[in-house]
Amino acid sequence: MNILSYVSGLTNLPEKSITNTLKLLDEDSTVPFIARYRKEMTGNLDEVQISDIQKLKTAFEELRKRKESVLKSIEEQEALTPELKQNIERATTLTELEDLYLPFKRKRNTRAGVAREKGLEPLAKILMAPSVNTDPETIAKRFLSDKTETVEDALQGAVDIIAEWISENSKVRHILRKMFQRNAEISAAVIKGKEKEEQAQKYRQYFDWNEPLYRCPSHRLLAMLRAEKEEVIRVKISIDKDTALDSVERAVLRNGHGASAVYIRKAVKESYERLLYPAVANESLKEAREKADKNSIRVFSENLRQLLLAPPLGAKRILAIDPGYKSGCKIVCLDERGDLLHNENIYPHPPQRESAQGIKKIRSLVNAYRIDAIAIGNGTASRETETLVKRIAFDRDLQVFVVNESGASVYSASTIARQEFPNYDVTVRGAVSIGRRLADPLAELVKIDPKSIGVGQYQHDVDRGLLKTELDAVVMSCVNSVGVNVNTASPSLLSYVSGIGPALAGKIVEYRSKKGEIRSRKELLDVPRLGNKAFEQSAAFLRVLQSDDPLDNSAIHPESYAVVEKMAADLNLRVSDLIGHKDNIAKIRPEKYCTGTIGLPTLTDILKELEKPGLDPRKKAAVFEFSKALKTIEDVKPGMTVPGIINNITNFGCFVDIGIKQSGLVHISNLSNEFVSDVNAVVKLHQHVTVKVIDVDLERKRIQLSMTD
Repeated sequence: MNILSYVSGLTNLPEKSITNTLKLLDEDSTVPFIARYRKEMTGNLDEVQISDIQKLKTAFEELRKRKESVLKSIEEQEALTPELKQNIERATTLTELEDLYLPFKRKRNTRAGVAREKGLEPLAKILMAPSVNTDPETIAKRFLSDKTETVEDALQGAVDIIAEWISENSKVRHILRKMFQRNAEISAAVIKGKEKEEQAQKYRQYFDWNEPLYRCPSHRLLAMLRAEKEEVIRVKISIDKDTALDSVERAVLRNGHGASAVYIRKAVKESYERLLYPAVANESLKEAREKADKNSIRVFSENLRQLLLAPPLGAKRILAIDPGYKSGCKIVCLDERGDLLHNENIYPHPPQRESAQGIKKIRSLVNAYRIDAIAIGNGTASRETETLVKRIAFDRDLQVFVVNESGASVYSASTIARQEFPNYDVTVRGAVSIGRRLADPLAELVKIDPKSIGVGQYQHDVDRGLLKTELDAVVMSCVNSVGVNVNTASPSLLSYVSGIGPALAGKIVEYRSKKGEIRSRKELLDVPRLGNKAFEQSAAFLRVLQSDDPLDNSAIHPESYAVVEKMAADLNLRVSDLIGHKDNIAKIRPEKYCTGTIGLPTLTDILKELEKPGLDPRKKAAVFEFSKALKTIEDVKPGMTVPGIINNITNFGCFVDIGIKQSGLVHISNLSNEFVSDVNAVVKLHQHVTVKVIDVDLERKRIQLSMTD
């Protein structure tokens, strides 16, 4: 089996597309680059399809390495037959491969191993050989010794060996796996004891729970596994034991076994109870856990994508406030580039209540620094601060935004924040982050570990390696879909550009600080260690606004500049006469410019880009106002209809910020009057919605909401 047949067997993609994509990946091309600039080679595959090929490529390489290890091990044991070698080479999954290898694994001191040391393996082989004339007790007497003193001991030793053989039989394991896939039940029960029950209240629905494993949704499985980890409930996977034993017996028992059948049945029972059931049950739970992890990561990834691509306010002067009571409100003023101009504290709320001084100070700063917008963090004292700001009579039109500050404290204490603001404390850094999030969420959020942003479900419980890989891919996709200003981007933002990475990002920033602004894409080649390959992968995603060549501020790749120049020349125009001029672009016939490497997909993209070069795909930030009647959860009453902003999406519903500390849950059953199977098909992160309050649990601080009519 080669990689092409492996990937083809697991996808419905054309072989040519797979072959060319694998070639590009082997050449260290990135997924965003391949998807955008190698459409002719891939057959116009999108990022998801290319990413799937990349994952399968990694899986195949892991499988290949494991096969080599297994073959070497069996060969060293002088047990490798041509048939076994062929079966190993044909294996398409790690599970199938490990089943083949199981009989040859070096084992610890098992009951079967002890029996073998007593010389009882030949007896086990006799019992397993179909023969109606076999008298097990008589034959067992031949194997008595000072190590095996009774017939019963000899037969039990043979049973132990047979039980191990059955547990290592790939056919038997396959049968049981199918049974677990179809019929396994997952059950949960509270660990008895008052202390445990009190600790487990948030998991009380799982005190006595049972359902088919295949129907258990990812969020419920992860909740049960978290509760088990916290030692408040026990989780068990089971199938009907009698049905399982019958299936195993039919797989190993033959008509000719005669008198030996009773011992084989005993071996089947022991094999199932001691070896097969624990192994396959754990394997089934592990498989379900892996599916739940992937599902949870998919939800997290989609939320993260929406969060990163949230509408930016743009290059505006912003006054940002990190609100608080006792410690006061930290205020910072930022210029259009997000640079810090000023910072100080005001104390308008209890216990100081210096609201008049706070109003005077904010008005003064707005005028002094020509502020365009105000950003208020949505944490403690957010609503009170918003009310205060909206009481101020400014001399200019100002927009006031409440900004989600999840993860701002993580950023403020990070190495990146210390490098950006070495002379300021965490409160200043946190306020700056709030202001910058309003200006450009993507540029600011890339500095924070995605797990700290607070979107998704059970992100702290899933496979960390897989989570990091998936989230990094999402961030890279978002950064490259928007494009990056090479002269203003932070090292964090630059590091996610296709072909760059942290080291080259540092070199670009260092080059900027020494040489001044980069004036063209060609100049990127002067950056130390940025060679031709990195240039090929990154150049089209880096925008150079000050360049003399207008194409340098577009998503058109430098390798296609000559085609654009020819288009302009054929119309007796300059390149600048094409950019933004739909009437001139409409005169171009793209098929005229097809070559061996550039086809209609790329040419179509070029013409679209010429219409609106460097267009930011994100919408613009919009002002939102919460209900003035709500300040705390005590103000929330069933029957109320209030405005809110969706701040998290899960498989079981979405959470809505209604302007108080606690977000409310709109369960999937209350999202629409129609049946909903996918929450993301109905709502999006940051969407402005109107919700009805169904129930308020003050004790548990939970709010149930509805979006149905």
